[in-house]
Amino acid sequence: MASSVAYAEPPEFSGGVSNEYEYEEVVFISGKPIRFIGEMDMSESAKEEEKKTSYKFKLAPADKSIDGSLTRTITLVTTYKKWDGKGQTSADTTVDKYSEKIELGKDKYELKDFQFSKSDIVDNRPASDFYSGNLKGRKYYTINKDEGTVTVDISGADTGYKNFWGDTGTNIIDMTFDYERKLAAAEGEKEQDVSWTGTARILASDSMMKTLRYSPNDASLSSFSGGNMRITGRDMTSRYTYELPEMEEGTAGIDQGDGKFAAPEGDSDKGTIELSKSMVPRLERLALPKFRDLSGHWAQTHIEKLYSLEVLEEGGDFFTPDVPMTRAEYIKAVMKACNIRPSMEAKKSARASRKAPKEESVFEDVSISDEDYAYIKDAYNKGIVKGSQNGMFRPGASLTRAEAITILVRALGFESKAPTPGFASGFSDDRKIQAWAKASIYVAREIGLVQGDSQGRVNPDSIMKRSEASAMIVRLLEFMQRDLQRDYREDIVNFK
Repeated sequence: MASSVAYAEPPEFSGGVSNEYEYEEVVFISGKPIRFIGEMDMSESAKEEEKKTSYKFKLAPADKSIDGSLTRTITLVTTYKKWDGKGQTSADTTVDKYSEKIELGKDKYELKDFQFSKSDIVDNRPASDFYSGNLKGRKYYTINKDEGTVTVDISGADTGYKNFWGDTGTNIIDMTFDYERKLAAAEGEKEQDVSWTGTARILASDSMMKTLRYSPNDASLSSFSGGNMRITGRDMTSRYTYELPEMEEGTAGIDQGDGKFAAPEGDSDKGTIELSKSMVPRLERLALPKFRDLSGHWAQTHIEKLYSLEVLEEGGDFFTPDVPMTRAEYIKAVMKACNIRPSMEAKKSARASRKAPKEESVFEDVSISDEDYAYIKDAYNKGIVKGSQNGMFRPGASLTRAEAITILVRALGFESKAPTPGFASGFSDDRKIQAWAKASIYVAREIGLVQGDSQGRVNPDSIMKRSEASAMIVRLLEFMQRDLQRDYREDIVNFK
């Protein structure tokens, strides 16, 4: 994937959520949590090694009885560095421009300084990118120009993934507030010093997922009974857990915008606020499968899904689900299912072509003129397939379960998750697993990609029928759709 690719991530770093129409976040600067809603505009400009992201916010308290406003503009610059040979990219983000003003009643808070640094490492795997990073920052506000200051220290981490079927980014942000202020004295009274400290933890997630759904045709006199559609949904969730000072209302203190003033007392106010917003789903109807030999077959829905997605390219009326799948058919289907398109070299002039050396196939038994060669070559270059020791790919050979599983795990880039050699796979026929497939089969079982048969066997040497291979590819898609989202969103938000 390109180094400057955009990832799903919560907007800015305040824990806010948005949809097509509205943005919402919680503001703690006055010592009380106040929900603000309004407009957010975001724009991006990307080059190969740099991306600029600009945000503009115009917000007001959700509670109409509160007199307040928030305006904020911020531009973030991310620079990318590719680690050639490692399949990794670093992404470092800093603040380029900033401006923020918050008004609550008569109190005005203005951002005077914003220091921020965020660094991510992206592991670019064939089927998906995975990333993780850390961030540090500090915001410095003045209160009514010279009455006091609010310092907000920010630290945290982010993690996420991006593939064709899903894209989730989760931020874990800790904020510490330090409020120092001198309140003007009424006639005959002394100035009042007001200070408080508080904390807030934000768990914010932005997630996109594509799913397939069968839609029946209600008409009885039709050439087809129904078909699949692809649904692209996106939603944002955020949870604020805060600990602030208990505020005592009085005639003087911090203006809360609702006509009341408050000053901190000795106790603390703890609570949790959750926000969420969803985008309107995007629908895409897909091609209609009309195979005549699938009715009642256990793998019918799997095969029809892959055909609708153009992962399988059968042109006739029969799919022949119970014949062996070839190695070439399988690798092409996996590459297309993951949306890994072959790298197409730019066309050269006739003169340049005459001077350039003739391309040699990466495998001796696969011609560069073969219609599947581009997929096989790309899979080889990405480390998904390696071929045999004598330089052969055996494209027409029947696919074994060990080969099928290994290809899926390599596409995910998970083969390194296996422990030090000497481990057992967990299947009852562990001794029959070839050394080159052992790590991938172990990982596939651990992540739920494959299961054993009724006797706990993985049957590594068994030939894969086209129906079985189709079901395995559909399981890969489900893993990239749902399993990764659960791991990167629900499991983090629920257990942090």
